Amino acid sequence: MGVRKRERAEQIKEAKSQVAFAKLNNCPTSPRKMRIVADLVRGQKVELALNILRFNSKEASRKLEKLLLSAINNFEQKNTETSVEEAGLFVKEIRVDGGMMLKRLRPAPQGRAHRIRKRSNHVTIVLGSNNNTQSN
Repeated sequence: MGVRKRERAEQIKEAKSQVAFAKLNNCPTSPRKMRIVADLVRGQKVELALNILRFNSKEASRKLEKLLLSAINNFEQKNTETSVEEAGLFVKEIRVDGGMMLKRLRPAPQGRAHRIRKRSNHVTIVLGSNNNTQSN
C-alpha cells in the first residue's frame, strides 16, 4: 500500500506542476457582480480571456484581469522551460465565494435604522494546460 500512495503522490505532484492558480481575498465587490464577469471567462483560453476582461466596462473585470495576469505569472515561475503560448493555457476553474461583510447602519424615518451590508468576495482562478492534461 505504501508503493501505491507514493505513486499517487507523484502523479498529483506532476499534475500540480501543470496548473497554476491565484487568489484574491476580500475584494470589495459583491459576489453577485463578480460572478457575472467570472462567467464570461470560465473555460476560455488565456489570451481570449484577457481580451474579454480588458474591453469589458465593469469594474470587476479590472480586478479579474490583474488576478489572471498573476496566475499566468505563477505558471511562468513554476514552468520556466515552457512558454505560455505553447502551453495552451486556459481558465480551468474560476470560483467566486462570499467574503467578509461590513455591517453599517443607515438612519431611517421615525427613529429607526436600516442595516447596510457591504459585501466582499474571494476569487480563485485555476489555469490548466491543454498540451499536458492527463485523465484520471
